[in-house]
Amino acid sequence: MGNLKIINQNELKDWAKEIFQKNSFKMIDVSLKKETFRRALASGKIYVGEKVFNLIQNKKMPKGDTLALAEVSAVLGVKKTSELIPLCHPLPIDHTATKIILNEKDHSLEVYCVVSAIAKTGVEMEAIMGVNAALITIYDLCKIVNPHLKIDNVKLLIKEGGKTGLWTNPDGLPDFLNDFFK
Repeated sequence: MGNLKIINQNELKDWAKEIFQKNSFKMIDVSLKKETFRRALASGKIYVGEKVFNLIQNKKMPKGDTLALAEVSAVLGVKKTSELIPLCHPLPIDHTATKIILNEKDHSLEVYCVVSAIAKTGVEMEAIMGVNAALITIYDLCKIVNPHLKIDNVKLLIKEGGKTGLWTNPDGLPDFLNDFFK
């Protein structure tokens, strides 16, 4: 034990930073951040055409209930985000919910996904991944009837928590959300 040297915190070097500083990518170090409540809401849209829209609305799609399967897929997308996005931290998801709105006017489906967690980093990617998983599932279930589908306008609408507090998309929010954030 005679070789044991006691050093204080100021003498410690961040050897990991020195070794990996030249790396072209890295996961952000959140080890010293405090856990806070985080929540994010994302949305996206898929245009399916009149025939598919009517089949979805009447629950007559060949592969099953499109809306129910898309909602389940959104949950799986949220839970698997860190496995699919290389530098995304795995997070303990506390809540997620998905809402799909049918728009008869343009034969589209709008997907909204909210995610919350008590964590050191935000849940924006999880919300966006939930939206994308739902949209791609809708695409998969609909392509058998109409392969001419279009996914559009996937975006983060709102995030809260951490240093920045509440952030809302500068392009505005859907009308049904405006009353919540005035």
